[in-house]
This record gives sequence, C-alpha cells and structure tokens, in this order.
Amino acid sequence: MKLRKEPFAYQWALPEALDIPPDEPRARLDFYNDSIILQMVENNVISNRMVSAQDVALAFLNEVPLTSGILPESALWWSQGRDGPEVALWQPPQVWPVAMETRPFQPPERLRIPMPGLIFICQPGRPPRIYAAKARPKSPQDVIYHAPLFNVFHNGRTCQGTHKYPEDIAEIPNSFFASFFTATADHRRRSKKYPDDLLNLWQELDGKKKYPRSDLVPLGKVMDIMQ
Repeated sequence: MKLRKEPFAYQWALPEALDIPPDEPRARLDFYNDSIILQMVENNVISNRMVSAQDVALAFLNEVPLTSGILPESALWWSQGRDGPEVALWQPPQVWPVAMETRPFQPPERLRIPMPGLIFICQPGRPPRIYAAKARPKSPQDVIYHAPLFNVFHNGRTCQGTHKYPEDIAEIPNSFFASFFTATADHRRRSKKYPDDLLNLWQELDGKKKYPRSDLVPLGKVMDIMQ
C-alpha cells in the first residue's frame, strides 16, 4: 500500500548553532501484538509493508560485526546471549585442587577432588554457568547433570563474590577452581549419596582419582542450556 501525503510529522531538531535544517525520518517500525509494519518514505510517498522479527534482526546485524574469533580447542558451541557472546567449554574428567573454607577466620581446607566432565558456559570477565556430563556432549539431546560443586546455584549459575574472572574465556575454568569455595550457596541435591551435605562427598573423594558418575543428579538436556 502506498500513500501520497506529507512525510512523518516528526523531525530531529538539531542545535541551531550547527546551521543545519531539521533531519526528517525515512523509515519507521510499528510493533503490534501479531505483526510488525515497516513504513518507508521516499519522494513524499509513504509505503507500508509487513516484515518479520527476523528481517528486523538481520537488518541490524548488517551493521554489527559478528564473529566468534579463534575459539579454544575445548569449545563446544558459541552463541549470542542476552548479555553478549557466550562460549561453552568442555573440561574432561580430572582432579582439581580446591580450597574450601569450612570455618570463619580459619585457613581453608586444601583438597584434591576428582570431578566428572564439566561444561562451562563463559563470557569474558564474568562468572560462568557450570554443568556436569558423563561424556563430551555430541547432541542437544544428551543428558546433563548438576555440577557437584560449591559456589554454584541450582540453575548452574555461579556466585562470583569478590573473585575477578579473566577476559580470556579459556582461563575461566582454572580461575573458577582457583577461587575459595564456601557453603553459602545452596549445594543440596548435588549428590545421590549425600543429597544434603556436599562437603561429606568432597571429603570422601579427597585424594581419589575418579568421580563416581553414578552419583550425578540429572538436571536436563544440553538443549536446555544452549538456549
């Protein structure tokens, strides 16, 4: 539909000192509950057409350089999250040195804890989200588990506290384990054997070489944390 009438009544009023005439709009988007209407102005003729949300997003992305850069070797996937790019990193089963603060104003307890494979969803300089898996994920349908870790909330988000994370996402898993662990966040339902006291599990595993994968508590599927 094309209508010949005066252009949009709105104008961008520039400072008078610039001695530049007001800038007239050339396009407008109207968002309705079920549709998006694009109005274009050219030679005093307004044309209307319906567009999709994807059309709008792609139009803006044409002006935004979008690249993952060089991904770490351990990368599982890359995505554009609400707060910026996210990279999921796979950490294979291994023994991690940890420092656990069990008593206020006392030196932390030093442990060496075997962990299952872990998925770290990272952003530069931000606390990661962490989940466990029995093997490196190969499909969005693969099952994921609660990470048997302190400083991790039930949804996988982590408590940053005063810890400062690096801008290099490849260093975030090591940075997480270098921080002090406390029992302040909810750590229940992370172990089948010790559902109410994760510290008992850690003390039992201290010095062992492998994590008992049968003790992992299911959380969902890979597709749930890719979205």
